Amino acid sequence: MIPDWASERSAMVARQLRARGIRDPRVLRAMGEVPREEFVPDELRLLSYRDEPLMIGRGQTISQPFMTALMAECLELEGPETVLEVGAGSGYHAAVLGLLAKKAITVEIVPALAKLAERNLAKTGRLGNIRVVAGDGSAGCPEYAPFQAISVAAGAPDVPGALVDQLCEGGRLVIPVGPLSDQSLLVVTKRRGGNTETRTAGHCRFVPLRGEEGWR
Repeated sequence: MIPDWASERSAMVARQLRARGIRDPRVLRAMGEVPREEFVPDELRLLSYRDEPLMIGRGQTISQPFMTALMAECLELEGPETVLEVGAGSGYHAAVLGLLAKKAITVEIVPALAKLAERNLAKTGRLGNIRVVAGDGSAGCPEYAPFQAISVAAGAPDVPGALVDQLCEGGRLVIPVGPLSDQSLLVVTKRRGGNTETRTAGHCRFVPLRGEEGWR
């Protein structure tokens, strides 16, 4: 029996997001619109709206829905921004960001996953304002910089300087930082003169950020 995916999404928004404090109406609307079931492997499709991350291959995961929503909310997007996402995975978070911003660039260090993300975004009609780039996202994406917002879907040992450099004044970087076993979700805001302010939005556990400014 094929699930009623629209009802599954609605229940996810109500029970996993609103009930746990996600308030941004644009984020809630985007999470209720993007078909998460199209971004998970076929064998895990029935688990699409579980309150947990799911494996997507190559040792990578699609994040728990709450974490996707929390990171998006922390970016405080209003619509006209250009956003960088580091760690495309299967493309799900990029699809959400594409509904919240004018343009989204998503970078994936694993070429096979970059192709998967592009296929998933294409089949769901989300590629119009989203570009998938295969490369080292820990170094950002200089050809499209600067960015009003940057979201990193992998845990870093420290905040990568390259990402801060590519952030606009007043922009926000949301990134998990800490040891491999446990990270803090940091929200870094770039101020005048390149100074930054940092707050912690919660605790999390992500796959490692690989690359020049990540875990080697």
